[in-house]
Amino acid sequence: MNKAELIAHIAEDAGLTKVQANASIDSFIDAVTKTLKKGDKVTLVGFGTFSVSKRAARTGRNPQTGETIKIKAKKVARFKAGKELSGKL
Repeated sequence: MNKAELIAHIAEDAGLTKVQANASIDSFIDAVTKTLKKGDKVTLVGFGTFSVSKRAARTGRNPQTGETIKIKAKKVARFKAGKELSGKL
């Protein structure tokens, strides 16, 4: 499912226009992004938790040349499915 399909689904289920559903999704994404940038986590009970984790610097290998390269440390977004969501899958 892509964003357009999600917007159409939410609009139909919630009785909203597609413009309103798009605004809702954009607002949700923006709120989660801002919270993760601050280093906090977002927990939706029954669905899951969005959090930030740090990936340490490490060495890697260029697959074309076999040359060893350094990969910088960085922060990455994580999602851990909640018990209810996991149970439905």
